[in-house]
Amino acid sequence: MKTIDLVAPAGSLVALKAAIDKGADAVYLGLKNATNARNFGGLNFGEADIRAGVEYAHARNRSVLFAINTYPQTRAVQEWRSALDTAVKMGADAVILADPGLMAYARDKHPELRLHLSVQGSATTVDAIELMREQFNIKRAVLPRVLTLPEIEKIVRQTSVEIEVFGFGSLCVMAEGRCLLSSYVTGDSPNNKGVCSPAHAVSWQEENHTMYARLSGTLIDIYAPGEPAGYPTLCKGRFEVEGELDYALEEPTSLNAIGLLPQLVNMGISAIKIEGRQRSPNYVSQVVGTLRAALDAALKDPVRYSPRADWMSTLAKHAEGSQVTQGAFERPWK
Repeated sequence: MKTIDLVAPAGSLVALKAAIDKGADAVYLGLKNATNARNFGGLNFGEADIRAGVEYAHARNRSVLFAINTYPQTRAVQEWRSALDTAVKMGADAVILADPGLMAYARDKHPELRLHLSVQGSATTVDAIELMREQFNIKRAVLPRVLTLPEIEKIVRQTSVEIEVFGFGSLCVMAEGRCLLSSYVTGDSPNNKGVCSPAHAVSWQEENHTMYARLSGTLIDIYAPGEPAGYPTLCKGRFEVEGELDYALEEPTSLNAIGLLPQLVNMGISAIKIEGRQRSPNYVSQVVGTLRAALDAALKDPVRYSPRADWMSTLAKHAEGSQVTQGAFERPWK
């Protein structure tokens, strides 16, 4: 039977254990500093939690991947190099990197370390992936959520590098690593701050029971009384265009690819990734458990596989805007 790794997010030790207990083959985590693209207060790992998490995972034959996936700043390059050294010291099974300079450091100082190309590296072509393999011996590439299934299949056929794709989580409508919208409005790059809408730029104002969401003073959405207010990102805001108020680029929704698992299995994908290191341990537990059951069913019998209603219901509860889509992989209009 073919195998595909299920890779789960871990924003805390509790979430890491939940992911492992629910059947994740690997977890990915970050340090409590700017080297990690989910550097939020209350999240991520100090050394004591890393040691405990790595021990917990390795005792169950699971892998721990360290996300050092922001770009080193000129004034503090050593912080990123130290993070990589820490990952090695703490027993990382692989590191997830975006910056070629940091890959060169890893290649030269830790030649036995397994390197994964982060989605923040924006590798959407075989040429880009092969360049990273030739120069830095990467073993896996995480593809941005902008490629269709035929495009992904073509990449898998033409490279020896393992390919990892997202299976569930918030859907980025840009090519990760290349988004300039947030930088334009907030002054902070998502590639370095690890967030599309940094806390200092977000403001909520309630007037007459109506909620106004702004980024750096720019109004991006208005919520009626009782209407759920989503995470305020510019690309998923509502704007007036030619007299019509609507989502100009993309409405809040989450990627849910469990209906496509047999196709991903057959094309030779190496790993399915769940987005959400900033989400709760409950999210991790339920989403990992659901994806584990679905992936096992697809691997066992891809021909007769069909997503169960309870799987879809569980995932819908954790979806952005309570909506899910396969649109990142299937775009019939293209």
